Amino acid sequence: MKFRKFGDANVSEVGLGCWQIGGDQWGDVAESDAQEVLRASVESGVTFLDTADVYGAGRSEELIGQFLKNYSRERFFVASKFGRFPRPGWPSNFEPKTIREHTENSLKRLGIERLDLTQLHCLPMEQLRRAEVWDTLRELKREGKIARFGASVESVAEAEECIKHADCASLQIIFNIFRQTPETSRLLDRCRKQGVAIIVRLPLASGLLAGKYTLATTFGPNDHRTINRNGEKFNVGETFAGLGFEKGLETVEKLKPLVPAGYTLPQLALRWCLDHDAVTTIIPGARNRSQAEANAAASNLAPLPADARARLREFFVSTVKPLVRGPD
Repeated sequence: MKFRKFGDANVSEVGLGCWQIGGDQWGDVAESDAQEVLRASVESGVTFLDTADVYGAGRSEELIGQFLKNYSRERFFVASKFGRFPRPGWPSNFEPKTIREHTENSLKRLGIERLDLTQLHCLPMEQLRRAEVWDTLRELKREGKIARFGASVESVAEAEECIKHADCASLQIIFNIFRQTPETSRLLDRCRKQGVAIIVRLPLASGLLAGKYTLATTFGPNDHRTINRNGEKFNVGETFAGLGFEKGLETVEKLKPLVPAGYTLPQLALRWCLDHDAVTTIIPGARNRSQAEANAAASNLAPLPADARARLREFFVSTVKPLVRGPD
């Protein structure tokens, strides 16, 4: 596993996204399976763990907290998010008192005294523009409850609003072969120059870029790939990169001939993200040991040839971008 700088810290360039172990929006995940995924990730060199208070209404954080009891706290960089917890809900979630309560509840569930990173969790633009939200984060940092703060965003416009704050340490963005706008818009360049860490979520586009789905594939009733295909629950871009399932499958078939020799499609997808030097860490999810190990192994793959990257950029511009729904 290779490491990259996250401000004054070093983190594994492949982390673990822990949305799925919440068990409420990626189908059921047994506690034993969740713990095995965490173990396999750590054994593969992962140190960056990303979760949120809303994942399973606290279950993801609780499972991570149980796991951390068996290890030295200093071994991990633990990131969480707030703003979407169901109680009290919007807009009360964005008030200083509630931000503080949600942060303290996350610390309790995780069993730690300080978060290495807390992130605004896809807040509406009007909330991102409220000085009171950012000032509350600064206060929590001064108190030692968080080491850094950043934002998980849904669009380049939201990202640009956040990095107006010089002390915004990171952005978490959707970035993959099917969602290349953070690069084509020059957002990645601006973040690199400002020293803003980039956390890439959904590098496999909800599994589309694993290349194993067919029209016959079904997902559980509590899986966002069932209940959010058209943005019924939240940003449509979070599910299948905003392409929709059927269009996504068609696009994967067009992509497969562009996979260079020596790579599988998921290896290509993960390596493509890592080949951007502005990227700090990628956070694919996993539901079992083999997936966790395969994700971590992307760190040791050779960089993609320059001509392959050029073809993938052209593929996005000409074939994929016109199909993308949701904020970009």
